[in-house]
Amino acid sequence: MPLDRFSAAWREHYVSGQDAAQNAAQSGECVFCRLGTEEASEASGVLVHAELTYVVLNAFPYGSGHLLVLPRRHVANLQDLTDDEYEEFFWVLRRTVVALEAAYGPDGLNVGMNLGQAAGAGIPKHLHGHVLPRWNGDTNFMTSIGETRVLPESLESTWQKVHAKM
Repeated sequence: MPLDRFSAAWREHYVSGQDAAQNAAQSGECVFCRLGTEEASEASGVLVHAELTYVVLNAFPYGSGHLLVLPRRHVANLQDLTDDEYEEFFWVLRRTVVALEAAYGPDGLNVGMNLGQAAGAGIPKHLHGHVLPRWNGDTNFMTSIGETRVLPESLESTWQKVHAKM
């Protein structure tokens, strides 16, 4: 059975455009480090803090409920985490999956990391994991052809739904 291919050329600018180069630069303040010091609130988008890890709304979500799990410490690579950071990161990742399942009741979830700029990391200098609820039939032409994402809820609504389950 041949593999069907569908172009998602709209992603090219995201991974190789001017903004991607700026995000990959090692100078300047790291947005994730700044968010790691913010209180959990609807205004900051931070949902919960653990000792070494935190969870925040993705400011540019692929869909409703798209969250990021991050170590507080500024590290770029998974292997740079201490054993304690690694253990807590994945414990919080699991907790995030449970919260999203309770808040949204999705048909499935995407859980993953883009490690490095070449892998598509928008901010490769600070490690982060993505957790995204998915539903059967939730893809459509709007993103791939219309270059538009349709989100049926605000980030504030996402924060309220998930924070109640964290």
